[in-house]
Amino acid sequence: MPTFDQVLHVRLGSLNEAVSDWGSTYDKLTTLQEKAENGLQAKADKADWQGENAGVTRPFVKKTAKEFSDAAKVADSIRNILKDAMAEFKAAKESLEKLVQEAPAKGMRIDTNGAVSYLIHPDRRSKDYDGPKPQEKDFDEMRAAIKAALDRANDADDVASRALRSVVGTDENNFSGTEYTGLKQASKAQDAEDAKAAAKLAEKGDDATPEEIDKLNKYFKDNRDDPYFAERFAVEVGAKGNLEYWADMGDPSDGSRLGIDHKDKLAELQKNWSMTLATATHSTSPDMEQWKTDMIKSGSEPIQSRGTHPYGFQVMSNLMRVGDYDDKFLRTYGNALVVAEDKITHGGSHPPGRAWFQTPANHLNWQGGDQGQDPMIGFMEGLGHNPKASTEFFNSDIDLTPENDKDNKKLNAFDYFSKDRDWPEELNDKGNHTKEPGYNALGHALESATTGHPYDAPTEGLKDVRTVENAEVMQKVVERYGDDPKYMHTQPGIDDSLGKMGAAYIDEFNRSMEQESLSSTQETENSPFGANTGNGKSRFGDKFDTELLFSRGDTIGFMGTVAQSETGHGQLSAAQTLYTTSVMDQVGPPPGSGPAKDLDLTDAKTALRIGAETHGILDDSRMAQIDQDYQKDSEEHKKAVGRTTEWVKFGVGAAAAGGVAALTGGAGGALVPLASETIGGAVVTYLGMEADDIAEKYEEDEILKKKSDDLKDEALETGKQNALMPAQAYAGAPGWSKDDSNYIQEELTKYVKDSRLHAKDDSLPDPYKPKK
Repeated sequence: MPTFDQVLHVRLGSLNEAVSDWGSTYDKLTTLQEKAENGLQAKADKADWQGENAGVTRPFVKKTAKEFSDAAKVADSIRNILKDAMAEFKAAKESLEKLVQEAPAKGMRIDTNGAVSYLIHPDRRSKDYDGPKPQEKDFDEMRAAIKAALDRANDADDVASRALRSVVGTDENNFSGTEYTGLKQASKAQDAEDAKAAAKLAEKGDDATPEEIDKLNKYFKDNRDDPYFAERFAVEVGAKGNLEYWADMGDPSDGSRLGIDHKDKLAELQKNWSMTLATATHSTSPDMEQWKTDMIKSGSEPIQSRGTHPYGFQVMSNLMRVGDYDDKFLRTYGNALVVAEDKITHGGSHPPGRAWFQTPANHLNWQGGDQGQDPMIGFMEGLGHNPKASTEFFNSDIDLTPENDKDNKKLNAFDYFSKDRDWPEELNDKGNHTKEPGYNALGHALESATTGHPYDAPTEGLKDVRTVENAEVMQKVVERYGDDPKYMHTQPGIDDSLGKMGAAYIDEFNRSMEQESLSSTQETENSPFGANTGNGKSRFGDKFDTELLFSRGDTIGFMGTVAQSETGHGQLSAAQTLYTTSVMDQVGPPPGSGPAKDLDLTDAKTALRIGAETHGILDDSRMAQIDQDYQKDSEEHKKAVGRTTEWVKFGVGAAAAGGVAALTGGAGGALVPLASETIGGAVVTYLGMEADDIAEKYEEDEILKKKSDDLKDEALETGKQNALMPAQAYAGAPGWSKDDSNYIQEELTKYVKDSRLHAKDDSLPDPYKPKK
């Protein structure tokens, strides 16, 4: 791959001369071709040769004339390839030159290896520095632009080198006659060639050798995100073929050792195959539209391998766990899958597990977690990677009898999957039967539907993209899981997703908590909270400028329930502290704006009060569940109490940029909306603070020596102090004098000292007690 320095300083003079030389060669060969065809061959065709001379000379003359034609085609192809490659290299070079030239004016510099850094680091700037101050998003944009230029040069280099080898051919005695009009055509030809070769390997199923699986994986990886290759592979193999070959990979009855000795290769193949088909579904060509129709039609049909016959939906859903499938295809597929399940369960008269699970079971999922018998799991993972499709799916009603437009037999998608469906137990990696894989996948789908991001998207560079449609799904989530703790506690694996969803809506929960009435959906006037855009308007539309997404009662029910889980408690606690700190940055007087005693701290106090009150709800809910789950003074009880303050490390270790913060550690992946896109001094200060975690104060044996009640009191007190960290961060932000800082911290701490006690005025969700 060409390096940054090579592309930036590439000299194209020799390449330009080569283009010109091959153009001249083509002209000369064309002249020779015309002479050969019009002269030599024409005379040979007219000659009245007889006997052996006719059988040898005429074919020789024809072949010689054709070689001139083939040689001209080769010369023209080489010229076209070199010409296009030169244009791509030149464009990439000019892009890098422009970036290098513009970087200093943006406060950045680009090293010889392409690394981007500050022109003058903030730590080395003078007090009167008034030059550009690039933000993280500026660095991200610069790095992305450099990468795009290098990718352009690299793609051109790869396609051109392979095309030139193809043009030259391997026959030393004959010209190949290959014709390329340019790089674009060459790239398509290469894609088609690779797709055909990959299809032949795929057709072998589990008869393929480990080396052939490696080769197939390489085809997929080399052509990743290449739409034409993906389409040609899908069509070459066919909709039914994709199902048959993948089903054969997991057939345990045929003696293949691939699934025994090479599980890692099959896991990689499943991922690569899934990503390829996902890319292919974005094509709207006639071939792919037919492929999608055929795939959905095959879903309700048995796919026969040597010893198994899973349904097509079972097979295809396992090829949906990775990749971004087309929105429309996912929705159509999902609706058809639900209709099929309704039919094979006879309208729900027997559980889905009885309908889908067969003996012998086909091993369809090699990614881990489950064996892939329940097709809803793979489909939910597909929705988890496609927020638009997921949002629309959970906001929809599914027509169970699409062939009958009069009976109006509908099924609410959200209700069915979150409440009504009897999720089957799957065999996990430990050999245990559990419902966790299904609920884990459901959580992933709901995460994407509520946040607008794929559930496992890298958090770096993400923005707050929530829409009113996302919020509609979140309202359903809050109502379902906040109304009765049994739904979270009887759906193993969903609590971490609920925590992430709660963190993503912490701004709206705070807006609800400011309302004293449990049932009112009207915002408190001049509230400093909420999911507002830069102009102060709700990102969810005019209706929510004054109306709440959730009532205070809804919020307490949901947050109290989710906080009963150790994971959920940590995620919501860290999110709450970060959000409170960002609100104080936004609404509190700017540091150094005047003597602290003369400043109006009302909004800052409100932010801290609501934050402290919310922490009280979270901590009390978690402690109550610990008391329910473990016997007092037992080792398990003490350790669980000791872990209740660990969340603070997730918050102070967060990465904040562009109006959101990404939690780390045990809350990793949770995205928290901040009150402003600009990261203020309080947030910066908070992110650099020391975490106070009681579990780190003692060795394990010291914790075990304490009484549970004493440890609980200490944990709650530590939690209370940690909840005041936003006040410390605001008071410690750069700009305040020492006296002002002390006054502000004292004033804010005194004001909210007893705010946590207000949580006890609310009726928190009862701790969950499993039925015996």
